[in-house]
Amino acid sequence: MPSTHAIAGLITRLHDPHYARWAAQIRATGGCRQPIHLRGHVHHLDPATGRRLHSYTTATEPDGILRVPCKTRRVSRCPACAETYRADTYQLIRAGLVGGKGVPETVTAHPCLFVTLTAPSFGLVHARREKNGKVLPCHARRDAPTCPHGRVMSCTARHSAEETCLGEPLCPDCYDYAGSVLFNALSPELWRRFTLALRRNVAKAAGLTVRELREQAVVSFAKVAEYQRRGVVHFHAVIRLDGPDGPASPPPAWASADVLADAVRHAVSAVTVTAPAAGDEPARVLRWGAQLDVRPITLDGELTDQAVAGYIAKYATKAAECVGTLDRRVSPLDDLAALPLREHARRLIAECLRLGALDELADLRLAQWAHMLGFRGHFSTKSRRYSTTLGDIRQERADYMRDEAVSTGRLPLFDEDTVLIVSHWEYAGQGYSLGDAVLAAALTRRSLPASPAPEEVHDASI
Repeated sequence: MPSTHAIAGLITRLHDPHYARWAAQIRATGGCRQPIHLRGHVHHLDPATGRRLHSYTTATEPDGILRVPCKTRRVSRCPACAETYRADTYQLIRAGLVGGKGVPETVTAHPCLFVTLTAPSFGLVHARREKNGKVLPCHARRDAPTCPHGRVMSCTARHSAEETCLGEPLCPDCYDYAGSVLFNALSPELWRRFTLALRRNVAKAAGLTVRELREQAVVSFAKVAEYQRRGVVHFHAVIRLDGPDGPASPPPAWASADVLADAVRHAVSAVTVTAPAAGDEPARVLRWGAQLDVRPITLDGELTDQAVAGYIAKYATKAAECVGTLDRRVSPLDDLAALPLREHARRLIAECLRLGALDELADLRLAQWAHMLGFRGHFSTKSRRYSTTLGDIRQERADYMRDEAVSTGRLPLFDEDTVLIVSHWEYAGQGYSLGDAVLAAALTRRSLPASPAPEEVHDASI
């Protein structure tokens, strides 16, 4: 139920003579939960005479500002903008599987795998296990040992999918929290070394050097990071073998899905990364977990291009919210006991802050990325030749919107090469007042957030 203050703001907005234009701005954001406020102008000038051909200024807009989408990828912050990011990522991934967006359709004949790389174990955690549609006991042991802290390392419960204990250690005092956050921090480097080893193994299988391989084949990939409930990341990747010119050229005759799969398995087992000794923590050699899933992608069947693209795109909009952490940075001055955190996430964050204070681990920036449990890499990345880019997809959308504005008369038709565009923009805030938030939700038919995002900046009218 909106508060009295929100209702008063709602009434004021409805009686604003510029309400229609304000509503048009809100609809144009596509339902963004925390739109950016911009103040400025754009002038289209004739470069020969300096004559002004067309102008736009926010001075005539409601409140003197233009509201534009925040364009965040995180669904926990803005579902509407995250949906746009998800759809763009879906198109990017699928183009590399079936063609389109500049990728030829012949790419469907190239060997292509869906690979999942997991993290190693850092201690037993509560898990939901199924077999043939039947839920199995979590960690049932006949002669379960007792840990040094007096806890029996067994759990016979058949957990439901929504139980909050999933991912929690059977014994938090035995769990290797330091190893968990260090793996997260170093997983981007582990992935980089995996891609290098993968190319070496593909070359070796073909009896070539890495330099010679470049003349015959290229390994392309797109990957996304996903958090497990226990608080560590694992990677899902589409890995493809192309000819020397990328997806436009066919791979050599020796290149097959089996060759690529064998190279993946060898590369996963071969690569390691070492975390240096720091304080009372010894040096650690980190590697991928024993669970490795390698499956070919087909045009029909269970693992289709649509299924893979949808799966990767979905996780591209997620962060660590499934672990029960915060969607904002944590300051070393914050009282962790007072924050709304799961106890497991609280201990992971505390470990990030503790290790982040050690000089030997300063480069990992664990304290700055404590809210991400140590992970500071990009959630979704791709090799240069995999397919199109998100920038190209966004430019295509911008060109479409510009053409629509020209066709409806809202923008004059100019030859971009003969017009000088001078613009000036400045940041003027973010988000909604309470009353505007209620109206915006009604206009875009979305639900109101339970509470404002921690990093959201509101209008001064609140």
